Amino acid sequence: MLIGVPKEIKVGEARVGLTPSAVVEYIAHGHKVLVETGAGAGIRADDDAYAAAGATISDAADKVFAEADMIVKVKEPQAAEWAQLRPGQILFTYLHLAADPKQARGLMESGVTAIAYETVTDARGGLPLLAPMSEVAGRLSIQAAATALQKPNGGRGVLLGGVPGVQAGKIAVIGGGVVGTQAAQMAVGLGAEVTILDRSLARLRALDDLFHGRVRTRYSTLEAIREEAFSADAVIGAVLIPGASAPRLISRDMLSGMKPGAVLVDVAIDQGGCFETSHPTTHETPTFVVDGVVHYCVANMPGAVPLTSSEALNNATLPFGLELADHGMAALGRDPHLRAGLNVHGGRITHAAVAEALGLPFEAPDQLLAA
Repeated sequence: MLIGVPKEIKVGEARVGLTPSAVVEYIAHGHKVLVETGAGAGIRADDDAYAAAGATISDAADKVFAEADMIVKVKEPQAAEWAQLRPGQILFTYLHLAADPKQARGLMESGVTAIAYETVTDARGGLPLLAPMSEVAGRLSIQAAATALQKPNGGRGVLLGGVPGVQAGKIAVIGGGVVGTQAAQMAVGLGAEVTILDRSLARLRALDDLFHGRVRTRYSTLEAIREEAFSADAVIGAVLIPGASAPRLISRDMLSGMKPGAVLVDVAIDQGGCFETSHPTTHETPTFVVDGVVHYCVANMPGAVPLTSSEALNNATLPFGLELADHGMAALGRDPHLRAGLNVHGGRITHAAVAEALGLPFEAPDQLLAA
């Protein structure tokens, strides 16, 4: 199979779908890899590094899209990219379709088979291809909050760790999954006061054990969220419903009760955001202010650390990508966890949560693949 790796064109995105070391693995499996020139610039991997790994270098993205049997990316295809996809071609990348109806329509019209990293599952019920970027985003969320809280950036002027004799900053983390756990670890490491809210008592018990009393855990109700948001210096939105739009947990009305200069970091912005006042931002202009509250809503947070992120992502995606390359569409029939990543096939939406979020008909992947 010919694997295509185009350069990412989303604003502020410097990650790459395949690192040179991943290319070596595909070549070892008997496949060919076509890499757009400059695709690895963001991770300091030049064309020579990819050529040494066995890839062929293409001077234009359109050649990559036209020739490749499978496109491996990081971020969702932009309009100029989905227009180049075709029937019989596999797209393997993050999609986040629930919050992006235009992209969903574009992929449906292209006829491509689109497999989303974020809905591939594992035997434990986890999301193994989302997890590494969730880990990065969770850790970055605290760095973002700490920066946004500085007075020159519009924040309250609070140092999260405080100093002797001065109260530390207060962080409320909504969601105790991978993002929330990583955020809490970073915040605790800085010396902040941390509360984690979640709707799973089992998860809250696990977090109590993990942190040995260094964080407060609280069952997530609307009233609990309100109370914690009003007392916090920064709130981390870390809620995920696989494939679906994120629930809106902090309304605009609630902003008036928050501390002036407090910070909202919406890690769920790829899925539409979990704050009513959120809208996507970029690394170039990461924040905006609504009713005195600073919002950080960068839609590709891990893109700020592309070397770490690309390596972590490739470690997770490589086994699944090789399975697709080795077996083509048959891989979806062989592996139910990979099949869970199928979002679009034959012009149909094949993930129930995505279809519900978009208000589009759902077709079970088993039926389409058997056709």
